[in-house]
Amino acid sequence: MKKNISLLLLGVIAITGCKSIDPYTGEEKFSQTSKYALGGVLAGAAAGQIAGKDTKSTLTGAAAGALAGAGLGYYFDRQEAALRAELQKTGVSLKRVDNKLQLVMPGNLTFNSSSSDVRSDFYEVLDSVSKVLNEYDKTDVFVSGHTDNTGKNSYNMTLSKNRADSVAKYLKSRGVQNTRITSEGLGSKFPITSNSTSQGRENNRRVEIEIIAKKG
Repeated sequence: MKKNISLLLLGVIAITGCKSIDPYTGEEKFSQTSKYALGGVLAGAAAGQIAGKDTKSTLTGAAAGALAGAGLGYYFDRQEAALRAELQKTGVSLKRVDNKLQLVMPGNLTFNSSSSDVRSDFYEVLDSVSKVLNEYDKTDVFVSGHTDNTGKNSYNMTLSKNRADSVAKYLKSRGVQNTRITSEGLGSKFPITSNSTSQGRENNRRVEIEIIAKKG
């Protein structure tokens, strides 16, 4: 059985370990898909053993897990590449953590000071995000608003909530399904840099969009 599992692992790695092009640098990089497929193999094999199945069932579980892991990882690979291509030179940063994509939109680009109305010159950026979200519709979207720590906490919470709601509303107006989107204001609870400097406070004033796989 160990020999068969090892062969399956090697097969998955060989199949899914493909290269892709980083749209920012033009460099080749290996897709993360192989990592997800490998995790699926191990999870599927373990499930078969826990259930007390024989070698054949264990291998079947491993293969199914590989397919599921590779499929989801590949889906996020494609979505990530599409977003990076759309968001070049916009000032929006994109971070990938496993099967989660995080877009960070600086507050000074998205809103005027003390306003929760999306700036008209930022519409094009949100149009690009909406385009990708509509193309890759098997994901859910969480929009969060963040402020620095100056001013009253109640004001910051309200402002961050209104800003998150404005971005969510705009995405919905561009065809992203209501049921996919949730929004929340988090005030100054989660700074990404220190609030001790003006630059740090500016960095903390932002809206984030997290894209995750749909549950269930």
